[in-house]
Amino acid sequence: MGTRHMSQTERAVTELKRKIMSNELAPGSNHLEGELAALLGLSRTPVREAMLMLEAHGLVEVRPRHGMRVLPISAADMEEIYQILTELESLAAYDLAARRPAIEELAPMRQAVDDMEVALGSDDRVAWAEADNHFHEALVDLAGNRRLKSIVSTYSDQAHRARMITLHMRPKPSKSNEDHRALLKAIEAGDAETARQIHRNHRLRAKGLMLDLLRKHGFFHV
Repeated sequence: MGTRHMSQTERAVTELKRKIMSNELAPGSNHLEGELAALLGLSRTPVREAMLMLEAHGLVEVRPRHGMRVLPISAADMEEIYQILTELESLAAYDLAARRPAIEELAPMRQAVDDMEVALGSDDRVAWAEADNHFHEALVDLAGNRRLKSIVSTYSDQAHRARMITLHMRPKPSKSNEDHRALLKAIEAGDAETARQIHRNHRLRAKGLMLDLLRKHGFFHV
């Protein structure tokens, strides 16, 4: 079978999401439908459909006849989102360890940790964040709970956007890499409770660091 080409709507979603996640389209900024269509080189219809899809993921607010507003990042939103992600991903870690997966099943997580180490060695923060994202995606995917995965995917985009803002403000994320290695070891050993606790503590530390940096640098909106 040949490679399926992306539809114009899929392309619009991908491009707009990338610009929002990288903060090229800044939190709180407003953009007309025609402006976005010209920016992407697309007609207005797929752009309009893409805006509605991004609204469903909590990234933008669509305003009839006024395009869209990239939703600002608020402290209250990040607190709630991280609370949800912390508990659900920790449950995923518990469930995955409890079923004692075959070593080869964990290859995507192991590869992500290796990629994080390489990125950290060359101080490539963007590559590190991408590998970190792959690790968390693989964890949730391998846990095998479709509903949990659906809920996590809804909120992970919003959390990732805030993390990208703080990416170059934070200390070198060596501790994060150590957490991932320890989590992988606990999952391989089938130690479900340790896996849950390692991941929960990891997420709580990450949340505290991110919120402190966003407050310190004045990125939060009310």
